[in-house]
Amino acid sequence: MTDPSYKGQILCFTQPLIGNYGVPSSTARDELNLMKYMESPTVQCIGIVVAEVAMEHSHWTAVVPEIRDKGSSLAKITVGKEYDADEDAAFEDPGAVNLVQRVTTKELFYVSCPVKYSKGYHVAVLDCEAKENILRCLVQRGALLRVFPYNYPIDKFANKFDGVFISNVPGDPTHCSKTVINLRSTIKNNTDLPIFGIYSGHQLLVLAAGAKTIKLKYGNRAHNIPALDLQSGQCHITSQNHGYAVHAETSPKEWFPYFTNLNDLSNEGIQHVTLPIFSTQFHPKAKGGPLDTAFLFDKFFDNIRAYKAKNGLEQFKIKNSLLVDILPTERVL
Repeated sequence: MTDPSYKGQILCFTQPLIGNYGVPSSTARDELNLMKYMESPTVQCIGIVVAEVAMEHSHWTAVVPEIRDKGSSLAKITVGKEYDADEDAAFEDPGAVNLVQRVTTKELFYVSCPVKYSKGYHVAVLDCEAKENILRCLVQRGALLRVFPYNYPIDKFANKFDGVFISNVPGDPTHCSKTVINLRSTIKNNTDLPIFGIYSGHQLLVLAAGAKTIKLKYGNRAHNIPALDLQSGQCHITSQNHGYAVHAETSPKEWFPYFTNLNDLSNEGIQHVTLPIFSTQFHPKAKGGPLDTAFLFDKFFDNIRAYKAKNGLEQFKIKNSLLVDILPTERVL
């Protein structure tokens, strides 16, 4: 606005809200006695076009460097008088509680597959926090889904399915010890069963394999994080939102890194050397995010096709308690 190069022009801003951050001082000077924030003493343009203007500035930019310098921190939103954090010890640490049991389905349910998509596949989904778009991606590739609570003993009948999918997990994956034990047993007793884990489901699979996870100082939370495919050498833009990561150096020799985060070099995926089992730390097809790695769902179903061709699984092999006609069709909370 004070730039002389805009003299006589009308400026049209594309940012929907203008004024949130306020306006810096028009009189401040730097060490050279030049105007610190302005390019000239007065406004030079003759008009401004905005969708909406904030006459009273209010923003939280100061919070960002605090988190950047100190890492993810416990916080609280309060209303009323000025808050003194030193006098309030009642902060809940989400990493100290099992968040999965708060979001998982409490009972089995199924998601049917329309005729236009159906290819006769039956996939078991461990609902650790399964997003709707995850289920959509699986169904659109031809699978009828049976969705189980996160701690359900999937190892007891995993061989009745064409594949097992492990959804994302909120918080610390080590709280899901029963899930890890069940997955370890599933892998041991079903050596050629396709398994695919995403987000923190990746961490559960790694824990089942015998590796460890670590807490990140900042976490990776964005829709534009670059991940390098260590097999193809291609870089993909991925959507991520996690505060824990796999400690790649602890992975057993039967597993090798699949993806690497190019920002902090943390592990973004693993794959078994010989078995059709793999997982990624990011969401391959995030709703509202990048689609670069949607091919990983196709890879999972390639593994399913090979497994099904070898084993010829049919629905009648699934025990009665898992048949769709007696299961609810929605998540039970």
